[in-house]
Amino acid sequence: MVGEVTPMETEQKTGIVYLVGAGPGDPGLITVRGVECLCRAEVVVYDYLANEQLLNYAPGEAEHIYAGKIGGRHNQDQAEINQLLVDKARAGKIVVRLKGGDPFVFGRGGEECEALREGGIAFEVVPGVTAGVGAAAYAGIPLTHRDYTASVAFVTGQEGKGKDESAIDWERLSLGSGTVVFYMGITTLRRNMQRLLEHGRSPQTPVALVRWGTTPEQQVLVGSLTDIADRVEQAGFKPPAVVIVGEVVALRDKLRWFDTRPLFGREILVTRAADQAGEFSCMLSERGARAIECPTIKLVEPEGWEPLDAAIHVLSGYHWLVFTSGNAVRTFFRRMENLGLDARALASCKVCAVGPKTAETVAAFGIRPDLIPSDYKAEGVVAELAKLDVSGKKILFPRADRAREIIPRELQCMGAQVDSPVAYRTVLPDRLPPEALFALEKRSVDCITFTSSSTVQNLAGMLGSDLLLDMLKGVTVASIGPVTSRTCHELGLKVDIEPPRSTLAELLAAIERHFGRELP
Repeated sequence: MVGEVTPMETEQKTGIVYLVGAGPGDPGLITVRGVECLCRAEVVVYDYLANEQLLNYAPGEAEHIYAGKIGGRHNQDQAEINQLLVDKARAGKIVVRLKGGDPFVFGRGGEECEALREGGIAFEVVPGVTAGVGAAAYAGIPLTHRDYTASVAFVTGQEGKGKDESAIDWERLSLGSGTVVFYMGITTLRRNMQRLLEHGRSPQTPVALVRWGTTPEQQVLVGSLTDIADRVEQAGFKPPAVVIVGEVVALRDKLRWFDTRPLFGREILVTRAADQAGEFSCMLSERGARAIECPTIKLVEPEGWEPLDAAIHVLSGYHWLVFTSGNAVRTFFRRMENLGLDARALASCKVCAVGPKTAETVAAFGIRPDLIPSDYKAEGVVAELAKLDVSGKKILFPRADRAREIIPRELQCMGAQVDSPVAYRTVLPDRLPPEALFALEKRSVDCITFTSSSTVQNLAGMLGSDLLLDMLKGVTVASIGPVTSRTCHELGLKVDIEPPRSTLAELLAAIERHFGRELP
C-alpha cells in the first residue's frame, strides 16, 4: 500500500541516563568517567550543589536544565525531575543527571533510578566524592584515624517530612560510632547535638561545621557538642554545610592545608585572552584564590596572510627570527605547517624569545632559542641584539597588530632590515562574562590582573573609562610590567602590584607578597 509506514520507520531510538556525581564543589574532584559522560551529553540536568563549571565539558549544543527550576518554577517535586529524565531519554537523548556529591549518598539517586527502571530507560550510575568525605578532607579532618577511631557514620540531618519519631538509633549512633557526619544539618543542629548528649556522647566532643567545602568560599567553624549551636547562631553560619562530630576534629589544627594557602578566599579577576587565561587561573587556584576569567582580548587572524606567508617562503634569507609572545610562536608554526614546512626551515636562522615562557612555547616546536634577554620585554630584545651587531642583518619579527614599534624601529636604526608581518590581531570580545560583571558589581573582587596594555585598554573600551574607575574602586590592581602599568596610569588606575620581572610566575609571587601571607 502506498504511504504505508513499516515498523522499522516508526521505531524511535531510546536514550540513556547517566547519574553522575559532581563531587562536593571543587570541579577537579569529578571522576574521569563523569567527564567522559558529560562530553557525550545531549542534555544535562544539574543540581544547585553541582559546580556549573562542569557544564563546560558538555558539547556546546547540549541542553542545560537546572533541576531546581523546571518549567519556570522553583523547588520542583522529585517526581517531576524523574519524569523529565524519562521523557528526555525516551526522546532518544543522552542525558547526564549531574548531582552534587555522590548520587547514592543522600542524593535521591536511588529514587531516580527506580523511576528510570519503571520507565524502561537504561541508566548508569557514576559515583562521586560525597560532601562528607570531600569537605572533611579539605578541612584537614580525617574521618578515621588509627589513634582516634576506626568507624564513621553518615547521617541525614533532616529526616523525611511528616515523621513524628526519629528513625535514627541515637543511642547506637552516640556510643557506637566514632565519627558522625550529618548532611544538611544546620537547621536541626541544636536538636541533633542535644540528642547525642542525651544518649551518652561526651559534652567535650569536638564538632566542626564545613560550609561550601572544597571551594574557595569554604568556611569552617569548630566547637563542642555543648556550644556549637550557640557559635553557629553568633556567627550567622548558613547552609549548605556538613557537621562532623568526633575526636578527629581536634586534628584540624595540625592537618589543615586547604584554607592556609597564601591566597585562600581571595577573588581575583584574570583579564587575559580566553585561550590563555586558563594557565594563570590554574596558578591562582593552586594558591587558594577564586580565579574569575574575564577575557578582554579575542585573538583573530590577520586581515591577510600574504605578508607572513611571503616571509616564511624565504626563511633561509633571515639571520634572526624574533618572538615576543606565545601567540606569535603558535601562529607562526601553524602557518609554516599550512605551507608544507617544519622546523628544518629554520636551520640557518637564529631565534630570539622574549622570555622563558615564550621560549618554552618555541621549544615545544622542536627549536631551542639562541637568545633569551634578561629583561623580558621589547627593550630587552633590542638591548641584547644591539650587543651582537645586527647591521646589515635581516630580521623577521612576526607580531600582533597592536605591538609596539620599538623592536623594528630601534633595530632599523642599528642598520638591520626588519620585516614585521602581522601574525594575529587582537579585538574586543563580544561581551564580558556575566560572572565577571556580577563580581565587579557586587564589589567582591579583591584583585584584578592585567598582563598587557591591551587587556587594560580593552576593558576600559568595553566598560567605559568612568565605569571602569568606579568598578575598580578598592580593588587591588596587579600589572605584569612597566609598559602595562603605564597604560593603567594613563587611564587613571593606580597600580598596586608590579613584579620585578614580567612573567606570570613573578606576578603570582608579587600578588602573594602584597596580600601578606608567607609561602607554605
